[in-house]
Amino acid sequence: MKDVQFGELPFLKFNRAVYSCMYSPDGSTFTVDLSGGNIDVFATSNWEKTWRLNGHGNNVTSIGYSPNGDRIVLCSNDSTMRIWDVATGECLYIFIGHTDWVVGTAFSPKGNVVASESHDGTARLWDLETGDCHYFASGCGYIYTMAFSPKGDTIAVGSGDCRVRLFDVASRECRSILIGHTSWITSIAFSTQGERLISVGFNEGARVWEVTTGTCQHILRKIESPVISPRGNQIASYRDWGGNEIDLWDIETGLCVRRLSGHDRDILSVVYSPQGDQIVSGGYDNTVRLWDVETGECRHTMTGHTSYVKMVMFSPKGDHIASVSNDMTVRLWNVGSGASRKIPNHHRGDVTGLEYSRKRNQIASSSFDSTIRLWDAETGVCIHPLTGHSGYVNKIAYSPDEDQLVTCCRDRTIRLWNVESGACRLILTGHTSEVNDAEFSPQGNQIASAGDDKTVRLWSVETGGCQRILAGHSRGVWVVKYSPQGNQVASTGYDGTVRLWDVQTGDCQHTLIDHSGSIESIVYSPDGNQIASASNDTTVRLWDVKTGECSNIFIGHQLGATHVVYSSRGDQVASASCYDKTVRLWDMESGECRHTLVGHEKDIYAIAYSPSGNLIASWSNGGEVRLWDVETGDCCWKFSYETTPQAVGSFLLHNFAWMSSESPSFITGDRDGSVRVWDVVVEGDQCRVRMRWRSTNGQLGLEDACVQDVQGLSYLNKRLLKQRGATGEPNLRQRETGKKVMSVASVVSRLKSSSTDTEALS
Repeated sequence: MKDVQFGELPFLKFNRAVYSCMYSPDGSTFTVDLSGGNIDVFATSNWEKTWRLNGHGNNVTSIGYSPNGDRIVLCSNDSTMRIWDVATGECLYIFIGHTDWVVGTAFSPKGNVVASESHDGTARLWDLETGDCHYFASGCGYIYTMAFSPKGDTIAVGSGDCRVRLFDVASRECRSILIGHTSWITSIAFSTQGERLISVGFNEGARVWEVTTGTCQHILRKIESPVISPRGNQIASYRDWGGNEIDLWDIETGLCVRRLSGHDRDILSVVYSPQGDQIVSGGYDNTVRLWDVETGECRHTMTGHTSYVKMVMFSPKGDHIASVSNDMTVRLWNVGSGASRKIPNHHRGDVTGLEYSRKRNQIASSSFDSTIRLWDAETGVCIHPLTGHSGYVNKIAYSPDEDQLVTCCRDRTIRLWNVESGACRLILTGHTSEVNDAEFSPQGNQIASAGDDKTVRLWSVETGGCQRILAGHSRGVWVVKYSPQGNQVASTGYDGTVRLWDVQTGDCQHTLIDHSGSIESIVYSPDGNQIASASNDTTVRLWDVKTGECSNIFIGHQLGATHVVYSSRGDQVASASCYDKTVRLWDMESGECRHTLVGHEKDIYAIAYSPSGNLIASWSNGGEVRLWDVETGDCCWKFSYETTPQAVGSFLLHNFAWMSSESPSFITGDRDGSVRVWDVVVEGDQCRVRMRWRSTNGQLGLEDACVQDVQGLSYLNKRLLKQRGATGEPNLRQRETGKKVMSVASVVSRLKSSSTDTEALS
């Protein structure tokens, strides 16, 4: 297994030169451009070839997918352009009209028009419904580059007369001419929103233009081969000849903000990840390098090519990298589930909060390292690292529409983030001490926060203004909750009271004072008629929201109760004690303790009912997870992995969360900064759990592997191991979907662990 790398996938070997390759927009197919006009299409599920597209009489110069991925456009030195059906491999159209090589092509964002550029000095638009061809650029010299605007209403053309022309796609009229370059235009690109355009002149640098006015905003003299970031706020550039460094430029200021150094020889290809937090590069030193945009650090160097790397790319989700080399191979790397990624996607401090967005299939995590990270729940890719807080992040919460995220911190601020872009929308200031909790109202138009300054504050989501200050607690407030109806807020803290506030007036409606110790947890019932509180006085109390009277007292914990939750139906309450290490299930009608769940050896820091309500999970210090059957009280699954114990008194850590009810899965977070996603399979009275991925500390080295009779080895891993020299034949018995094969017959290997990765274990 010489030079095996964790995260490496089987490489694709060809018997002729590979010119380029491309992922489909959904990542399901992968197209490879080979010499001689041959195009191979692969299914990325198993990396088997599905079609070979041939018909061009000469080399293919450009390939492109339609926006929905169902068609491929190819242009060629034979002066033609062809449209192919991805599903059937059939040629749908042959566009004839150019009189010289067709060197560039692109689908419009809507997919109804294809543009082409040719050595004959013309650019054309082809209507895919009618087949009509329209000239839109001619007589301006050799056309070197073109690009559609994000909306598809404009197409920009860079030509040999040193000008950039903007054409209206519908009328094909020239809207404006951008003048300023002194040499021919080698490349152009629109910003994400289309408000800016970046153009590069040969040996003269780049210009940033304001599209509406045609004004040149910046001249970046040292830029060659620019690549614009997905957010449109940054440019990565490298020198075409004699350059082994990548410069990152801020588009707003025109300044170089970072330089990425590490390649030993010239760089040939640079690409941003779809999330914009990483860059991959390849060049004449035969390596592929993965960079962190925020820090400029090279987190991994991927080796294996025996000749120069001429093209690199990310998959649409950013979880895979493909690299094309002069050695006639395409190498594939799994960097989302992780292995070779080695990016600091893990937190560098305790994970303090976890939230799941069903709408986006996304996870948000917060940490003592002052950052928030948004993860793709399926792949483990870190979509956005959210930075700006200057202290421990205590709480995170999605808005009801899941388009925004609120965070609060020891730095006395609350921040409101746009989930799609990762941008901070608003910074809410006013608390004079640490902010312990924050959450959205059910309507999503207001945020409530609780602080050590003894106050609860209500904020406008639209403006960020403070609408009310709710004062009354005699000590710091650490928990705040909206009622399900949103008309009331409950708060509690160090003073041992629960206060119920009217959201409209700001009046304190009731002060609940019967506990004799500090209150660690409060929660509204699903119907909003009751509130439950867990206290250090060992009791759990139920309160009538309208009257403020205590309607029930649950007595049973030997030491302080630190957590309380309602079942989804509201017919049961679960409580946990960090101190006596038990979970208790209480019947709402009788007040009796139905089950006492015993088994944890360390402090319990989280409990939560599953979305379907048939399971309850408990999570303890040191990394032990237990799933309990609610009906019987039996522990149906437990797992413990080594992790650093949480600090004593960390009752406010929200480091456990269930995901969707369709496929029971849950998320855990640890003090080592790792986030893990687990999948649950219930079969009769048995419960199986497997880890989907984790962002943690771990590298894998593998030597002298024998895979004889191994069960559950995937087809792709078999191919990789065989390519890497593993001996023996695995047992490729079909696995049932969603179930984990628990036995491995024979594996001879040496595993070494260290460093930092996101690790997929499925």
